[in-house]
Amino acid sequence: MMGAKTILIVDDEPRTRQGLQKTLGAWSAGRFVIVSAADGEEALEVLDRRSVHLLITDIRMPEISGLTLIETLQRKGHKPVVIIISAYSEFAYAQQAICLGVVNYLLKPLNKTKLIEAVEQALQVEAHRERAGLIEKVVDDRLIILKKEHVPPRSPIREAMRYADEHIKRPISLREVAEHVHLNPSYFSVLFKEQTNLTFGEYVTRSRLQQAKSLLVTTNLPIADIAEAVGYQTAKYFIKLFKEYTGITPHQFRKESHSPEIPI
Repeated sequence: MMGAKTILIVDDEPRTRQGLQKTLGAWSAGRFVIVSAADGEEALEVLDRRSVHLLITDIRMPEISGLTLIETLQRKGHKPVVIIISAYSEFAYAQQAICLGVVNYLLKPLNKTKLIEAVEQALQVEAHRERAGLIEKVVDDRLIILKKEHVPPRSPIREAMRYADEHIKRPISLREVAEHVHLNPSYFSVLFKEQTNLTFGEYVTRSRLQQAKSLLVTTNLPIADIAEAVGYQTAKYFIKLFKEYTGITPHQFRKESHSPEIPI
């Protein structure tokens, strides 16, 4: 059960709540942690204690309605995928739910097949958002923009970037790259900064750290092996640089980014 995704059911009607938990428990067969709350207040307490990946909530509840619960979660930075359930078919509720990013709106009495279909679709949405979040963490936006827009396609600096990328796994010097593109090292250094808004050393470091992030997310390689794989001779120096650029250690980055695939 360790690392399993969590589904939270929120409904003030005990029979509905228990029925949902039983149906999803049988469907899940242990693949997901399924918890429930009797009202919005209890749901917020659950969300303060643990990460919830899918929220299934009734609209009409005392004190805190389902829509108010979603709005409160968004203000607090919680972003589970949400399915709304309700006995009320007024269009206004569905419209407001859609504006809040709800992925499905189901009417009571619930059809078990449609419920499970909705849950599976919602979890696919959650998995897609999670993968997008991981990509955002790994990708260095500055490098992406630089390679797409800043440097002319056939310039010596573009060739220097390509050469550096190809040899990133070993020690590489500014002088070596300048010689490769047939420029004086001093002139190359100035030109690189003019065209990229980065020093050559910053470009190499950012490129290495981006590769390191990818390896941290996609492999179980030890930190020392990752350091070596991206061109650093000591893990200590790699960890120091990584923390300077990201604010956290490689180990913390891996821990925060790690997320098992969702079994559906």
